[in-house]
Amino acid sequence: MKTTEKKAPKGAAAKKSHSKAASSPLAKVVEKANTHIGLVQNDPWLEPFEGAISGRHDHALWKLNQLTRNGKKTLSDFATGHLYFGLHKLTRGWVFREWAPNATDIYLIGDFNDWKEDERYRCKRIEGTGNWELKLKEKDLQHGQLYKMKVKWNGGEGERIPAWCQRVVQDDQTKIFSAQVWNPKQPYVWKKAGFKPKKNPLLIYECHVGMGQDAEKVGTYTEFKDNVLPRVVKDGYNCIQVMAIQEHPYYGSFGYHVSSFFAPSSRFGTPEELKELIDTAHKQGIAVIMDIVHSHAVKNEVEGLGNLAGDPNQFFYAGDRHEHPAWDSLCFDYGKDDVLHFLLSNCKYWLEEYHFDGFRFDGVTSMLYYSHGLGEAFCNYADYFNGHQDDNAICYLTLANKLIHEVNPEAITIAEEVSGMPGLAAKFEDGGYGFDYRMAMNIPDYWIKTIKEQADENWKPSSIFWEVKNRRPDEKTISYCESHDQALVGDKTIIFRLIDADMYWHFAKKDINGVAERGIALHKMIRLVTAAAINGGYLNFMGNEFGHPEWIDFPREGNGWSYKYARRQWNLVDNHDLCYHWLGDFDQAMLNTIKSVRNFQNKPVVEIWHNDGDQVLAFMRGDLLFVFNFSPTQSFTDYGFLVPTGSYDVVLNTDSKDFGGFGFADDSITHFTNYDPLYVKDRKEWLKLYIPARSAVVLKKN
Repeated sequence: MKTTEKKAPKGAAAKKSHSKAASSPLAKVVEKANTHIGLVQNDPWLEPFEGAISGRHDHALWKLNQLTRNGKKTLSDFATGHLYFGLHKLTRGWVFREWAPNATDIYLIGDFNDWKEDERYRCKRIEGTGNWELKLKEKDLQHGQLYKMKVKWNGGEGERIPAWCQRVVQDDQTKIFSAQVWNPKQPYVWKKAGFKPKKNPLLIYECHVGMGQDAEKVGTYTEFKDNVLPRVVKDGYNCIQVMAIQEHPYYGSFGYHVSSFFAPSSRFGTPEELKELIDTAHKQGIAVIMDIVHSHAVKNEVEGLGNLAGDPNQFFYAGDRHEHPAWDSLCFDYGKDDVLHFLLSNCKYWLEEYHFDGFRFDGVTSMLYYSHGLGEAFCNYADYFNGHQDDNAICYLTLANKLIHEVNPEAITIAEEVSGMPGLAAKFEDGGYGFDYRMAMNIPDYWIKTIKEQADENWKPSSIFWEVKNRRPDEKTISYCESHDQALVGDKTIIFRLIDADMYWHFAKKDINGVAERGIALHKMIRLVTAAAINGGYLNFMGNEFGHPEWIDFPREGNGWSYKYARRQWNLVDNHDLCYHWLGDFDQAMLNTIKSVRNFQNKPVVEIWHNDGDQVLAFMRGDLLFVFNFSPTQSFTDYGFLVPTGSYDVVLNTDSKDFGGFGFADDSITHFTNYDPLYVKDRKEWLKLYIPARSAVVLKKN
């Protein structure tokens, strides 16, 4: 793509140099109301930084106007590189195009010409651009053939996989990656059209196709569709967040060192099989979002973008910002229009070609800061507006959100961001970046710290309650107790921190001990209090819902290239002689309870009571009353809560024998409130409950 480099306006100069910026939705609101912008209205502590917030907004608007020719085109019109670049079948013949401005010559080599340079397969530079093109006859390429580019530049040459290719495969023997001609006689025909995700609330099952099977191997798209997806449906989740879709050379990278951004990983199957998985999910009411990696790229040169045509900085920042100091990867230069074209087109490609319902953007913190967030404490708001932020990356993320929702207004975008940057999930018109949700990354950190450092008798309900509902009021979050991060080797899942080695010896029902009983009880309570306080959605990583006993360790030299820990042992939860099914059954019941209230995530979280001495917490959402007793030893009889007058029935109890509890309470009893003349005007009365130690109960007001 040929573009003209322009410098973005900065600060006050932005308002003077670009009249278009002054006509932005944000500027119009400020001018009309003569008041603060949305972000500052919602959070007055941001007032000192209002200029910086407006400047970032104007920067994004300036770039949007540039890319759309001041609104003559749409951002979606701009993000069509995948339809132009790469290899495409025409009505008659083929066309191949690549952006390689530093190249002096490009050949296609493959098994169709014995991997040798051939004049018939020599690309031509499109005059006045950095683009190359090759047109071929129908017979020159066949479905399934392998190919690469042979790229030459001043002072060197090398074999490369095209940046925009949509199919990459690895040879089983040589382990070499090659692009593959993909033009099946029977293209996939979508069966479910017009799918709209359920978001009230959004219940996400984070998953990995390769490690989704019980067998010690790499699972496939089809096996996931047949074996895992039905479990997701049964459990009650309404969205799967699929990891490691973009092609990556090293399986053990968990999909985070991407080489081919437009190619779904072939180690899991064919493009048609991925489409069938997504289509099947849609038919069963399950949204499918992709864990997209635009924060960095693998350093590999033959498979990746590291040195496509003799210019290591073609896609990436130069100098000190070229490499990520912690991830051994390369950092995109979001200030280049051609890089924006590549990444925005990538977003649109996955939405339109594969019908993904949105994205969880990985590594957003790394994108936002020159430091990648490393070594920064982020103690006050000044840390978000001190000039250490990458305005180009902020602009890209804002444009990506606008594009995604332009292509599909029902799409879901989630930011994985740990620093707490204000405005990520706020509306663009309010000065935000436009994500639908941000990950509540404080919550799993809190649970790890609590389990590791606090004795059970020191768990404070006030602290727990604060942490699970600690979020910006104008930004929706995805709450979770643990994701894949806490399951990796070097860390521990919640269940493993609670029970540790006793899981191996005392997780059979006939051999259960006190350590296992404690772990089972707290596992349920931690999940319930986290899910009950959501303001957007809830996430669980595959297998954690039933307390998967093993960590995740992908095949590597250090473990003898074993798949033993790169799988999910579904046989454990299916075996009713073991304790795992209790946790799985509770997870399903918990989600059903939450879904029983329409728009549960929008109901106010109303605190009823907390007492750190008793370790008791109670709060209401709609007609549901959540009561927690975190005390490890103290049960309470006739513990009173001042609640709306009426009768209450138990709808969920962590201490039920069905979920591995002791069943101390009779949950069949209807509980009636007790009259108190002091609270008649408030229409409240006392509800008195028996709450056993280390248990939680949910009651519904009739």
